[in-house]
Amino acid sequence: MSLVAKITLGISVTFTCGMVAYVHLKQQADRLSMREGVLLDLQRQEMKRRQNTKMLQDQIELTKMLKSERDMNK
Repeated sequence: MSLVAKITLGISVTFTCGMVAYVHLKQQADRLSMREGVLLDLQRQEMKRRQNTKMLQDQIELTKMLKSERDMNK
């Protein structure tokens, strides 16, 4: 094999290994990023559920107050 062929082969092998390593690391980073997104969505859903529960409790209290006021005015 000539020197040019050896250099070309070496560069090709190095480039290919580098690309495989890059794709592997990128996939791992993407998986972590996607997992973090899922966790953030779960946190947002939980926060929204708590807000909705609080609003519902507030509405129940207001309804009770209005009913008692209405009953007192009769």
